[in-house]
Order: sequence, then structure tokens, then C-alpha cells
Amino acid sequence: MGIIVWCVLFAIVIFFAFVATRMAAQNKEDSLHDTGLAIIEFGRAFPNEAIRQLQATENSQAIFVRLHDNKAGLMRNMARHFSCHLIEPGRVRAVSTETGKGLMIEFLDAPSHNGRFEFASPKEASEVALWLLGNYIAEPDKDLPSDSVSAANKQ
Repeated sequence: MGIIVWCVLFAIVIFFAFVATRMAAQNKEDSLHDTGLAIIEFGRAFPNEAIRQLQATENSQAIFVRLHDNKAGLMRNMARHFSCHLIEPGRVRAVSTETGKGLMIEFLDAPSHNGRFEFASPKEASEVALWLLGNYIAEPDKDLPSDSVSAANKQ
């Protein structure tokens, strides 16, 4: 009778070990490879924002979202859930990485999202930088004063 109890306990331990390793492997595989998922999740978080374009990082752990009114957003894999962040104008800083294929981004409103984002090519990184550049300029600063003449026009 004792050997049967030990076999059952051993089988239960093996079963829990198998389930735990499968859950860990699934968490490692979870990413934003599916852009349809990104559209659905970002749309659920911000239903009033129209998405124009998506750009995923090289490891697909983050997707940058270009919105209809020249705003931008970020959707990031945060282990067990996806975090969506709407980037407010003037509340982000970005610097190119030494590889030229990435950006070091600091979100002033959401420091937990700060980090290094590498893209598949320098073209993709520069495109995301341009989206963020639109967010650097606050709305009142976008209009040029009508009475000022640029240096190029003073000839």
C-alpha cells in the first residue's frame, strides 16, 4: 500500500512540474507578433483613437502606434498582460542608440515604460522617432508667428 501512495505523490509532483514549465514557456512566447491583437487591445484601451499605423520592435515586445491626429501610443508586453500608453505631447524624450536601429525613450508620465527599443532597421527607428517628434511640439507651439520672417527668406 505504501508504494502506491508514493507513486501517486510522485505522479502529482511530475504533473505540477509539467504544468509549471508549460506556463513558463507560454509566458516566454507571449509577444505582440500578431498586429491584429495589438489593434484590438489598443482599441479597447483607447476606443476614441483611430489607428493609422503600427511599428513593432525587433523582439515584438512593444508596438508603437501612430494615431490619426499625429499623436502616438505604445503597447508593451508586461509579462502577464499588455500595457497601453497614450503618449502626451511634450511628455517624451528620445535619443538614438549607437546601433542606429533603436531608440532610448524616456516617458515622463510613465517611467515604467522607459527603456531601449530596438527595431529591425534604422528606417523603422527613424519613422517611430518622427511620430514621437510630432509629440515633442505642444499645440500652441506648432503655429509660427505670422510677422516673423525666416532667415532663408531674407535674401
